[in-house]
Amino acid sequence: MKAYLITPENQSIELVEVSSLNDIKSIIGFDTLESDEIDKNGDRLFFDEECFLRGTSGRFQIDKIIPVSGKGVVVGVKDDEVTLSDVVTGIDDLRRRVKFL
Repeated sequence: MKAYLITPENQSIELVEVSSLNDIKSIIGFDTLESDEIDKNGDRLFFDEECFLRGTSGRFQIDKIIPVSGKGVVVGVKDDEVTLSDVVTGIDDLRRRVKFL
């Protein structure tokens, strides 16, 4: 599935391919995943649930969602909230919505 990797350390957003939650865990670097809905289109931001406890460097925020420390992955999720799908949000739209802190 097409997804976006947000890397606050170098303030980048890039297209990546994921096929499972394990891929997202590998990209983020931690097994403790949490997610927040970023749009009504089914896209969700996945991030390390313990990002602030770990003191991970680099932070970002999408719209008014709570800031995240470390890497994040935006990917689509089906109505069952379990099955991943291609991200719907356009990369330029996401870039306008992300604020690096």
